[in-house]
Amino acid sequence: MAIHYPNGSSYKVSTNKSLKKNHNEQHSHHKLTIYGDRGMTLEQEINDSNNYYLHKNIAVIHKKPTPVQIVKVDYPKRSASVIKEAYFRRASTTDYNGVYRGKYIDFDAKETKNKTSFPLANFHKHQVEHMRQCVQQGGLCFALIKFVRTDELFLFKATDLFTYWDNQFNGGKKSIKKDIIKKLGINIQYSLNPTIPYLRAVDKLLNSKGES
Repeated sequence: MAIHYPNGSSYKVSTNKSLKKNHNEQHSHHKLTIYGDRGMTLEQEINDSNNYYLHKNIAVIHKKPTPVQIVKVDYPKRSASVIKEAYFRRASTTDYNGVYRGKYIDFDAKETKNKTSFPLANFHKHQVEHMRQCVQQGGLCFALIKFVRTDELFLFKATDLFTYWDNQFNGGKKSIKKDIIKKLGINIQYSLNPTIPYLRAVDKLLNSKGES
């Protein structure tokens, strides 16, 4: 049984990025577009980016560990133990939190295979309420939403999420149209280092609030 600690799951960073060349006979050069590593999950991409930010002393942001209650352990050797049975003690909140530019950051990462909308069912009530409480205390909360089929990633503010989350219980739609996410959110382009430079989008939010 694997336990994920605050720095997220361990994996080997791949530098083999997928490059797409856009050939155009009217131009003498090629346009290169960088895409996410097709062998990595969104979680791995974010963990990779957080490791980069940490090592460069830019931010301290970690994946939250999931609370686990161990109920059965075997001891095949006197010096070793093996966890045989465990269960989640309580529902987790959001995926990531930490500090950047003196500000508490808290966010969740979500993916959808829908092409035109994002289902609100991807969020749980306790996650939204957790973000709402953090915002009330002055924290900066958001969701990183990825449209898998089109390989598009957006930062979507929690305050905007609250509006659509609450509206669904008052006759509103149970999803957010992609066009709305594009309009209200901030598009994040993949890069080499970090893989997902999402703090650039966070900078825009902080600067728009007049944060130093």
